[in-house]
Amino acid sequence: MSSPHNESPFNALPPVVVALALAIFGVEAALQLAERGLVGGPDAVGWRLAMIQRFAVVGDVFGQMLAQNRWPPEHLLRLVAYPFIHANFTHTLFVLVFLLALGKMVGEIFSAWAVLAVFFGASVSAGLVYSLALDTRFPLFGGYPAVYGLIGAFTFLLWTQLAATGGPQARAFYLIGFLMAFQLIFGLLFGGGLDWVADLTGFATGFGLSFVVSPGGWARVMTKLRHR
Repeated sequence: MSSPHNESPFNALPPVVVALALAIFGVEAALQLAERGLVGGPDAVGWRLAMIQRFAVVGDVFGQMLAQNRWPPEHLLRLVAYPFIHANFTHTLFVLVFLLALGKMVGEIFSAWAVLAVFFGASVSAGLVYSLALDTRFPLFGGYPAVYGLIGAFTFLLWTQLAATGGPQARAFYLIGFLMAFQLIFGLLFGGGLDWVADLTGFATGFGLSFVVSPGGWARVMTKLRHR
């Protein structure tokens, strides 16, 4: 019989969440080693910039693709690859904290494929909105839009629970309200880009997809609402 003290902390996490976290951490670890000259030789110092140029979502690139109605796979790949590339270790760390916390809560109820659908669905929709609907030259990269998709799924779970028990459903949206307010204040104080649009798009996508990919889907949601 194994002692609880000897159990890995990862045992409590859904495997799909662990896999996503390890992928993000692995990329950052390789870039950290490269920047310290421990792998890759002298040219490895520029790996991070090269990866951002290769995998970030850039408005000009997607604007040209839309104008020409040509969708090269190497550029479409950006929509699912950019969540794994970050600006620095701190950026990566915050994304991992959100991913592990929200991924655990969502992954304990959603299936593995549903978690992936929310994560990458939010990533794709946020990348498309950011690149095609906004006039910005700043590239979009990092895991926040995808993680905000998990926040949307978590909000959906709270919302359905409160609806079923007769609680105040608006309470389910306190977390996203707090995060958006924090981003607004931070942007006003220190300046910032339009990343919040991608984050909000990711949240809306995660919330919307949950009606389809949550256990029981739309039918279960309607049953809960009818039995308030």
